[in-house]
Parts: sequence; structure tokens; C-alpha cells
Amino acid sequence: MPRIDITTVSERIGSGYPAPFAANAGARSKLSLGDAGGLSDFGVNLTRLPPGAWSSQRHWHTHEDEFVYVLSGELILVTEAGQQTLRANDCAAFPKAVADGHHLINRGTETAVYLEIGSRSENDSCSYPDIDLHWDPQAGYTHRDGIPYPKPPSKT
Repeated sequence: MPRIDITTVSERIGSGYPAPFAANAGARSKLSLGDAGGLSDFGVNLTRLPPGAWSSQRHWHTHEDEFVYVLSGELILVTEAGQQTLRANDCAAFPKAVADGHHLINRGTETAVYLEIGSRSENDSCSYPDIDLHWDPQAGYTHRDGIPYPKPPSKT
């Protein structure tokens, strides 16, 4: 595969979470490098997290492994075990089907940059232990009882 010119990769800002859960991850930005390279078995995102932003809501996947490698800045990794600081050249792994919700928070003063690498599974669903949120590919975002969240208004 030829070199990927990251200046041509579209930036995604924010998250797809329904209100009120989208705000904390609203400032994150991602470049989908795996998609840009035509990868289908796993994804690679170059993610930038400004001060005060979260990577996501705390979550875990049923069928997808995740791996994070910090390139610059400082992040707080939050899991069931508590909090750990991750700095440049630190990494963390999150095996599929382990019910240990995780996310990253930038409590520093500079934008943190990291790689997210994850498998892609059509059977994956995602649980969010701290909030009334669940995701699966058929229903999208629902409450834990299965009632769907309202769809956001379309941007026209």
C-alpha cells in the first residue's frame, strides 16, 4: 500500500452519542487512517484530545479488541480499577468481552495525540457502565432497557 497522506484524510470532530452524552467527547478529533488505507479487518484512528476533553464515555466491547498508544501529551486512563496516567510511549490494551469500562480524559494543558487500534466485528455491541446507554449495530444507541434514543435532527 502506498504512503497515506494524512493531510488528505477527513477529520471527524465530536462523537455520535445521543444527548446529553455527546458533550464530553465533543472536542475530540479523529483521522481514520485505517479507512484511508483501505483496511477492513481492523481500524486505526489518529486521535487528538484537547485539554478537558474525553475520548468517549466509559465503555467496553463484546466482540472488538482495542489498543491505545500515546504519541504525545498526557492522558488519564479510567477503568474499574481506578485511574492511571498515560504519557508518550505508554500504551493500554482492552480485550473484547471483558466488562471493564474504560476511557481517556485529558486533564493536562496541551492537546494529547494517540493512536486507537481496534478490530472490526459485525457482531459487536458496546456497554456503558456509568450511564443509561447501550449500542448495537441493529438498534444503534438505546437505553439499557432497549428503548431507542431520539435521532438527532439532520443538518441541512
